[in-house]
Amino acid sequence: MTGSPEALRELEARVRDLEATAERTGQNLDASISPLRVEVQRLREASGPPSRWERVQLARAPGRPTALDYVEQLCTGFTELHGDRRFGDDPALIGGPARWMGVPVMLLLQQKGRDTKTKIKRRFGSANPEGYRKAVRLMDLAEKFGLPVVALVDTQGAYPGLEAEERGQGWAIAESIRRMLTLRVPVVCTVIGEGGSGGALAVGVGNRVLIQENAWYSVISPEGAASIIWKDASKAPLAAEALKLTAPDLLDLGLVEEVIPEPTGGAHLNPQEAAAAVGEAVSRHLAELMAQSPQELKKGRAARFRAMGAFTEK
Repeated sequence: MTGSPEALRELEARVRDLEATAERTGQNLDASISPLRVEVQRLREASGPPSRWERVQLARAPGRPTALDYVEQLCTGFTELHGDRRFGDDPALIGGPARWMGVPVMLLLQQKGRDTKTKIKRRFGSANPEGYRKAVRLMDLAEKFGLPVVALVDTQGAYPGLEAEERGQGWAIAESIRRMLTLRVPVVCTVIGEGGSGGALAVGVGNRVLIQENAWYSVISPEGAASIIWKDASKAPLAAEALKLTAPDLLDLGLVEEVIPEPTGGAHLNPQEAAAAVGEAVSRHLAELMAQSPQELKKGRAARFRAMGAFTEK
C-alpha cells in the first residue's frame, strides 16, 4: 500500500468501521485492528505534514468531535437556552450557562450534528438570523451576570437560504459582531473544525482566538472561492493553497493566539485526547483574561482586531 493521502484515509476508515463494530457487538477484534493501526501509523509518518487541502478534509472527517462532544467531556451543568425572543429557536447555534472545567461561563456553540438526521436538523452548523440574535441575547446575559464567554466555532458559513435573507441575515451577523466587540467580560473563541466567513466571525470576536491544528478559518470556503475565481468547485485544493486558511497560516499572520495540537492523524481518531487539549488551552486563556478589568477587556479586544492586516504608509 502506498503512502498517498487516499490510501491513508481508506485505511483509517477501515479502522473506524472495525472499532464501531467491536463496540456495537461486544466482539474482541483487536487481532484485526492492531495490524491496521500499525499500518496507519506507518502511512502517516511516510506522508509527511498534510497539505492545506488535506487539513480541510481533516476538519470535515467523519467522527470529528462536535461542539456538544466537547461540552460533554469538559463541562458540567450545561443548561441550553432557546430562542431569540423575536422569531424562534435555531438548532445550529446553541448555548447557555455551564461550568467549563469548574469555571462558570456562557457557552456559544455552533453545532453541526453527529449523524445524518441531526446534521440535517442543525443545517450542518449554518445558522439562520435567529441563531445570531440568540447569541446576542446570551451575550447580554453573560455581561449581566459577569460570566466569561466561551465560543466553539464550527461552520462553513451562515445559512444562505432565501428565508434567512428575508429575516435579515447580514444585519443579524453584524449585530452579533458589534455586541461581541463591546462585551465587558472575557471572551475566548476556539475554531474546532471549520470557520467559514461571517457565519464564523459572528461568534469569533474574542480577546483570544484559538484554533485546533487541523481546523481552518477563512473569509470563504475553498469550494466557494474556486467557484467564484475559476467557475469550477473542483479546483478547491488550489483555492485552499491560495487562501492560507490553515492553523499554521493563521498563527503566522497573527490572526490567532494559539494552535491547539491534535492527536496524530486528527481529532476524530482520539476525541478524548483532543478534548483534553482544548480544555487546557481554553482554561489557561480564561484564567489570564479574568485577571483583567472590564475596561481592559473591552479595549484589548477592539485593539486586537484593529491591528489585523498589513499596510504601508507613504
